[in-house]
Amino acid sequence: MRFGALYVVGLGLAQALSAQTPAEAARQYTAARQPELIQQFSDLLSIPNVAADPAGLKRNADRLVEMLSTRGAEARLLSIPDAPPVVFGQINVPGATHTIVFYAHYDGQPVTPSEWSPSPPFTPTLREVNGEQRIYARSAGDDKAAIFAQLTALDALRAAHIPLRANLRFVWDGEEEAGSPHLEQILTANRDLVHGDVMLVCDGPVDQSGKQTVVFGARGDAHLEITLYGPHHGLHSGHYGNWAPNPAMMLAQLLAGMKDENGRVLIPHFYDGIAPLSPIEKQALARAPVNDRMLMDAFWLGHVEGSGAHLLELINLPSLNINGLSSAQTGAHATNVIPSTATADLDLRLVVDIDWREQQQRVVDYIRSRGYFIVETEPTREILLAHPRVALVVRDPASYNAVRTPMDLPIAQEVIHAVTSARGDVVLLPTMGGSVPLGAMERATQARTITVPIANYDDNQHAANENLRLKNLWDGIETMAALLDMN
Repeated sequence: MRFGALYVVGLGLAQALSAQTPAEAARQYTAARQPELIQQFSDLLSIPNVAADPAGLKRNADRLVEMLSTRGAEARLLSIPDAPPVVFGQINVPGATHTIVFYAHYDGQPVTPSEWSPSPPFTPTLREVNGEQRIYARSAGDDKAAIFAQLTALDALRAAHIPLRANLRFVWDGEEEAGSPHLEQILTANRDLVHGDVMLVCDGPVDQSGKQTVVFGARGDAHLEITLYGPHHGLHSGHYGNWAPNPAMMLAQLLAGMKDENGRVLIPHFYDGIAPLSPIEKQALARAPVNDRMLMDAFWLGHVEGSGAHLLELINLPSLNINGLSSAQTGAHATNVIPSTATADLDLRLVVDIDWREQQQRVVDYIRSRGYFIVETEPTREILLAHPRVALVVRDPASYNAVRTPMDLPIAQEVIHAVTSARGDVVLLPTMGGSVPLGAMERATQARTITVPIANYDDNQHAANENLRLKNLWDGIETMAALLDMN
């Protein structure tokens, strides 16, 4: 029997059978089954899920379809050629007039096994940190925890005879860590399946204070790669130093001119067009915990950027970050050469009403203003001889804009109420510092997006030794149960 049919039959009787709230039911369910649930979660984490392993991604997708199906959901893969599938599941509740869509992603960041200690990235391991247990594995926090919490919350509601009141949809992305370049296409092709009243994005960490967080938007993301050129091949730094231009030094000078020492971006018009926060969003920020001093201690930071502004204020502004630099060699492999090229990868985080293409163009215009001839493909000998300074700029097309849902919408207030019923004092934030393709989701589903993360802030997201604090998993299951129970 399907989940919806099982629970809607005799709605009044089912409610009478259980006086528990969804969160209480989830707490009782997990408390009685923690070793079993940890093993189930470990089994899911043990399936490799990086983009370089399409077979592993398919194994994950097939396993998730199976996990949905065993819980009474109608599950399938939504696919297009040359892209990992979206895992889709639906539970229809007879008589329900609203639909809740849950988003998460099952792919993970690349791994370098030698950086993981003591266990490999796909060998889940329990460890105690500051008196609390954590599970270590790739995607433990980002983002298989959210998927497992949703599935377990369904089990808890069923065990407590708590009926569902809205139709449910599950949309689990297989290429979020690559920018979800095919997500909108897949969802749009299946709009009749994935549309809903709200899309709950279950990704990212809770507030650094540890309090449950509800976030109403995310910054957009755009990337640029810049390569500067010196001699055709590496030259002896003694014979040609002070004569042949050094692209590594040129790149350092170019990048240094993009920001001042307080972190403010100096590129003309970089902050133009920012949509201001509403009064209710400003009030939410004023009430949010200020964690800056704690984070400085945790990250060993003697100073921070922002001219005294708090972290939560700064993530509501666009940013420019250098993700990586490369030129010649360092350490034991260093040689006395003037390198032939130097490359930087720039990460541009965006806020509402700043277009990603325009922001990329502002950076390109700045590079040009510094005397560089811009090319979009590898320059020829003739181009390099004709121009004193040449920059190859590659714009990443897998970029997207920021999105923010107003906090005072009725659906937003209902989500706040549901999460508060489970977790008590909740931190409300207008914007998450990280980026999720919310615009693609909203266009395809015709629904507003609201983010409800569950991972701990110090989960080593995207890095080696990624982990999840088990208390965050148990709390997250309670949160998902409350959301699944929304009307």
